[in-house]
Amino acid sequence: MMTVKKILINEDNEGRRIDNFLISIFSTVPKSKIYNIIRKGEVRVNSSRKKPNYKLKLNDLIRIPPNLEILYKKIKIIKSDQILKHTKNIIYENDNFIVANKRNDIAVHGGSKNSYGLIDIFRKRYGNNLDLCHRLDKSTSGCIVFAKNKKAAKHFSKCLKNKDVKKIYSTILKGKIKKNITVDIPIYKNSTLKSKVAFSKFILKKKLKNTSLVDVEIDTGRTHQIRIHASKLNHHIIFDKKYGDKDFDKSLNIGNHQIALHAKEIIFPDLNNKMIRVKSKLPVEFNNLILSLE
Repeated sequence: MMTVKKILINEDNEGRRIDNFLISIFSTVPKSKIYNIIRKGEVRVNSSRKKPNYKLKLNDLIRIPPNLEILYKKIKIIKSDQILKHTKNIIYENDNFIVANKRNDIAVHGGSKNSYGLIDIFRKRYGNNLDLCHRLDKSTSGCIVFAKNKKAAKHFSKCLKNKDVKKIYSTILKGKIKKNITVDIPIYKNSTLKSKVAFSKFILKKKLKNTSLVDVEIDTGRTHQIRIHASKLNHHIIFDKKYGDKDFDKSLNIGNHQIALHAKEIIFPDLNNKMIRVKSKLPVEFNNLILSLE
């Protein structure tokens, strides 16, 4: 027999929109399904129907319909070896945040091709209150930040908006970079005319065979920002399947690899304004790429 689940809203979730609250809890259920269930009135707050933008109040009682629970439980079971594999590389932790060195073989969110993502794995270990603070592409490794509570998640989001989060990446670019370059080309979302300002500073670290090892500093985090800016300079990131130069990659004669992009360092203020600065080691594959190009 299917049972109805009820959730009592505590101080940590007070003020959140109900759609965002449900999306964070049922992270593997498609958003369209969650919105459909809310609009049909199957989700109730204190026995009343609510719109997706309803802001939760302390001690609100949310009714979760059985079909939403069933959808969530259809998620592929995450085996213990996968949890260990992806959570053993924690490089910083305090009462508010966890910073892990993400592998280059997992997406941060589940999707049509992946029944679960890194956030689901970490929630298995730390609980459903854990939130992802920002994104990395599936094939990008390095520093990824999780918030342990909603206050920390809101704080990090505010820091992103205020450009108080500094990210430094390591990458290998096609061709020779002769000097440091700052790119401020706007990032366009889809085919719309709206664009978002984005700055990337490319800093030469080492000249390699027909390539350059560089650090890239950013304080914005537009989708594929570094990859797009590198391609606009005609110094594509090597082994970038979307924005790269496949013919150039083949000419290197070093086989096929994941994109040479690693989030090596992240700097941001904690809730008490004390700066958190975390560095992550380059993956073995990335180090081998450097050695093969020296």
